[in-house]
Amino acid sequence: METIKRVLISEEAKETVDILRKRFGSELMFHQSGGCCDGSSPMCFEKGDFKVGSQDIWMGEVYGCDFFMSADQFEYWEHTQLTLDITSGRGSSFSIEIPMGIRFIIRSKLFTDEELQNLNPIKTGEEYLAES
Repeated sequence: METIKRVLISEEAKETVDILRKRFGSELMFHQSGGCCDGSSPMCFEKGDFKVGSQDIWMGEVYGCDFFMSADQFEYWEHTQLTLDITSGRGSSFSIEIPMGIRFIIRSKLFTDEELQNLNPIKTGEEYLAES
């Protein structure tokens, strides 16, 4: 059986990623922390502009972008499949799409028992960094 991805992406979010790749000319990454306000929203960075730490969890790749979440946030979200999406309105974060008047958001659904048995593996930030 094929493994189940932990993070998916909407078509609208793919279009935004394409625009950002053209604008910045580099690889992108996402991080979702447990901070206050918009700090708990997924933030997009040029790869390398956000320093991944040992307490971050690599949840997989979404549309060619690594997706990380802080370990404490992962405890809340580990039983859900996330879909990276966008919505209109400026968030108050450091995410690079903010000047476009949109922001990335997460939509979620609970995994079924069967899906939980077939999830793609995660890595700690330390494991991810050791492989990079």
